[in-house]
Amino acid sequence: MFDTQLHVVGNVVDVPRRNRTGNGSVTNFRMASTSRRWDDEAKGFVDGGTLWIDVACWGELGGNVARSVSKGDPVLVVGNLITESWDSDAGRRSANRIKATAVGLNLTRGWSEFRRPARTDQPAGTTTDDQSAGEPVAADDPYAERSTDYTEGEGALYDVDSDLPADREPVPALT
Repeated sequence: MFDTQLHVVGNVVDVPRRNRTGNGSVTNFRMASTSRRWDDEAKGFVDGGTLWIDVACWGELGGNVARSVSKGDPVLVVGNLITESWDSDAGRRSANRIKATAVGLNLTRGWSEFRRPARTDQPAGTTTDDQSAGEPVAADDPYAERSTDYTEGEGALYDVDSDLPADREPVPALT
């Protein structure tokens, strides 16, 4: 109820580690987020402080992070801030950590290819468009049969979206 939700943009600074625990599986990684601001005197951007924080990704999210994220990748992490405490030889210790609810690659710094995992139990109302791929396609998805390959060059990305169903408004072309 009173969880502290965070959105952190930064870089993965170590290799994600997948572990099995009594509560399930978890993937952990550390990230760094450095603030930047414009400095009028220097006539350029200068770095501010860096937030170093551990991220824990549980369950299916953790499996997908282990398959998708590597050291050095720019990421966006959404989750709840938690504080873990333990006893050590130096006394009582604590550290902040993000229990992630979502992790994504920061597409302002590059591009990516998204893949859905194959589902063994297909939900009602879905069909598969390619039996070899085994990927579900929602029956009410207007883009389900549409190719995501832009074979006509970069200019095709800027055209008006003309193959939408009649009940949908097209998105205007980018200028």
